[in-house]
Amino acid sequence: MSERLKVPGLLGELAAEFAGTMILILFGVGVVAQVAAAGIGDHDSIAWAWGLGVTLGVYVAARISGAHLNPAVTIALAVFKGFSWRKVAPYSLAQFLGAFVAALLVRWNYTEVLHAADPELTIKTQGVFSTLPGNGTLAVSEWGAFRDQIIGTAILLFVILALTDMNNNAPAANLGPVVVGLLIVAIGMAWGTNAGYAINPARDFGPRLASFLTGYGGAFRDQTGYLYFWIPIVAPIIGGVVGAGLYQTLIGRFLPSAEPPEPGRVPTPNDETVEASRG
Repeated sequence: MSERLKVPGLLGELAAEFAGTMILILFGVGVVAQVAAAGIGDHDSIAWAWGLGVTLGVYVAARISGAHLNPAVTIALAVFKGFSWRKVAPYSLAQFLGAFVAALLVRWNYTEVLHAADPELTIKTQGVFSTLPGNGTLAVSEWGAFRDQIIGTAILLFVILALTDMNNNAPAANLGPVVVGLLIVAIGMAWGTNAGYAINPARDFGPRLASFLTGYGGAFRDQTGYLYFWIPIVAPIIGGVVGAGLYQTLIGRFLPSAEPPEPGRVPTPNDETVEASRG
């Protein structure tokens, strides 16, 4: 019993990733459904609810799995932080499934409102579930959206590594999820125009598949008819690796690990081993 409590094992980690991502999507996709289909709220409420969803999802999963909640995070941590490559595919699958199930719940709960606002289930409300270039209306090309997702996810991983690097001036463990949530709010408010700030392959593909299976026949295409679904998968993975690499290059490799801090600096804990094992 005590051994089971100490080491949850891969199954426990996958359950945590599933649950944490599900919580994230319940709030994130739920708020977009409320704004787009019911007209309650605005862009700021979307940004704040996504940020709070991330915060709550991280609180749910962090102790067991490290709360990646995003394949781009998982892959970047495997590349630069020693996260086990054998866990990358299972973690990513759990994240996709959590996002998929959460989107199905939102789709079911908002059925009447979505059909009233968009009886044919068209591009008009497709953005509730998945991202589109220019949010479905603005003149942003697929290349523009691809570029945007690389930059946005690079920002995400750069700052996440700064916030979770115990050799850096990381927030206290119980405040870390709050600060990560604020990071999502900031990205949503500053980088949401060109492609809806998916910055997470699971966040986009899971709900996209759920919407396709529940009546949105054009879910995998954008407003021009282009087969768009791959962009919010591939571009965030590239961006995540780029952002994590930049952090390691510009900040991480210069941080002291064992030596005491210089006089006048605030001492910080050195617990990189735990962070590396969790990702």
